[in-house]
Amino acid sequence: MSLKDKLIKNSTVEYTAILEDSKIYTKKDMIPTPVPLVNVALSGSIDGGLTPGVTMIAGPSKHFKSGFALLMAKSFLNKYPDGIILFYDSEFGTPQSYFTSFGIPLDSVVHTPITDVEELKHDMSVQLENIQRDDKVMIVLDSIGNLASKKETEDAIDGKSVADMSRAKALKSFFRIVTAKLTLKDVPMVVVNHTYKEMSLFPKDIVGGGTGSYYGADNIWILGRQQDKEDKEIKGYHFIINIEKSRYVRERSRIPITVSFEGGINKWSGLLELAIEGGYINKPKPGWYCRINKETGEVIGSNTRAGDIVDNREFWKSVLSETDFPQWIQSKYKLSVVNIMEDEDA
Repeated sequence: MSLKDKLIKNSTVEYTAILEDSKIYTKKDMIPTPVPLVNVALSGSIDGGLTPGVTMIAGPSKHFKSGFALLMAKSFLNKYPDGIILFYDSEFGTPQSYFTSFGIPLDSVVHTPITDVEELKHDMSVQLENIQRDDKVMIVLDSIGNLASKKETEDAIDGKSVADMSRAKALKSFFRIVTAKLTLKDVPMVVVNHTYKEMSLFPKDIVGGGTGSYYGADNIWILGRQQDKEDKEIKGYHFIINIEKSRYVRERSRIPITVSFEGGINKWSGLLELAIEGGYINKPKPGWYCRINKETGEVIGSNTRAGDIVDNREFWKSVLSETDFPQWIQSKYKLSVVNIMEDEDA
């Protein structure tokens, strides 16, 4: 028996293996969403998606945080129709109708109401201990920013008004426990969180939950928005996904997504601006666009109004399949792998 085989045999850890055969890397799941730029924000590429581990979506109130979480939950069920969404609820503000509006069957959701961090930590630890790697489970936590600690609740009952230092400690403990388990069990978890303004000369948005939530997350989005108006009527919102932290996407990237009141998430939103930036589409005059050959500058087809492009499935399918536009987007956003041991004399 070789030394390598002996070390594997003697290990008491279930998933010990040669690195090239490790299930942690070779069988890592990925859940694509139907929105190309959401996939880019999650993984750096149009054909990517949600990965196991913690993805945190943070922002102020009314910033579609729960909407993005449910989009990913529906995408998980699209890939695994018999899968289960384990929904931890601390806000109780997501009605059943909101799930069904995303096409999520209510009998595919296990709803767990929680009131404090310690209760969440205990229940999720037990669940993850009993979930097997091949079980198709996705976890949604909405939200961690609204959770009190057990001590804070007890102090309120006792009429005490003292600073609570236990919440940050409990959150750190929670993420230390679950982060590794999620990856080992191949379970994606989407966490909704709140942001607050830092008190400084140049205030910026800070993710709630302290350092525990920040260090425990694989991906952190901070959402910004502006109104989408037609004349004086508000039709929806233009959201910006600010990549605060990611294992796959360049930090500080800004990815646009449009959500309308009538149609929900615009599947192709953000692609027009990127196609113009990349030289795949030209704007010959205000309100009109045309495809061009990036190499020759030759116009492909005829000029088209903006309104006929934004939601045009066939148009974007052809742009994405007939050009290197997806590769250009990946080169813009995805973290590249650098060979730090490259031989300078080679």
